[in-house]
Amino acid sequence: MPPLNALRAFEAAARHGRMNAAADELGVTPGAVSRQVALLEETLGITLFAGTKAKPELTDAAKALLPGLSAAFDQIAQTVQQARQAAAETLDVSCLGTFALRWLIPRLHRFQEAEPTITVRLTPTSVPVDITREGFDLAIMLDNEGRGDLMQVELFGEEIGLVTAPALAAGLKIDSILPRLSTRTRPDAWNEWARLEGVLLPDSGEREFQHYYFTLEAAVAGLGVAIAPRHLVAEDIRAGRLAAPFGFRASGGRYVARHRRRPSPAVQRFCEWLRQEAAG
Repeated sequence: MPPLNALRAFEAAARHGRMNAAADELGVTPGAVSRQVALLEETLGITLFAGTKAKPELTDAAKALLPGLSAAFDQIAQTVQQARQAAAETLDVSCLGTFALRWLIPRLHRFQEAEPTITVRLTPTSVPVDITREGFDLAIMLDNEGRGDLMQVELFGEEIGLVTAPALAAGLKIDSILPRLSTRTRPDAWNEWARLEGVLLPDSGEREFQHYYFTLEAAVAGLGVAIAPRHLVAEDIRAGRLAAPFGFRASGGRYVARHRRRPSPAVQRFCEWLRQEAAG
């Protein structure tokens, strides 16, 4: 029996037709995929890829091997998923902390009412995670690279704007905003906003907070002016706790939910619910 990793690497490379795409799926480097394919060729004593590295082509032996391997790995994935479902339907979801507090958690009761057999276990984070290596079923993150593939569900584009307590909003001038509140996890937010608005910021310092949630609470308390995505402050603006005197502009980023290539039915239902909430 050839090594399982070698068979898995070949199946992904043959299915995609490119080592790079197979590497992205498996969470390894293209060189690692190439080495595993070479190991499989050596073990079987046959050639699996012909042509150039830029345009690899499957040999007849590879074409005969691929369908059975794909069916086998699909069966393994289905069997593992059935075992997971038999134990419990728990979704481990990684999510940006402030996004979880201000957008996801206030809506989550609707998913639990619709899907009472699925438990969503949230883990807050301030940086993107690798779901294939860290054991999450789903990761909700801000994607600034504009990537879209079968493992990604787009939720909505990000719009950012200046927010502050209503008492401070009336006297603000767009080119002389003080005091400015910033967050360590998004240090370029003010420069990003200034670029979108086409203004120059004064050189005076900013008051920095460790977490985005603290920055927004400081703005609500009237301690200064912050830059915030619309979806995180919409309820505060509606309730009159914050004002956005200059409106919001698209930042170019978008919020996405990423999952494995073969998602479980529970992940699929959660992603569909996320789509509906985002559309609303």
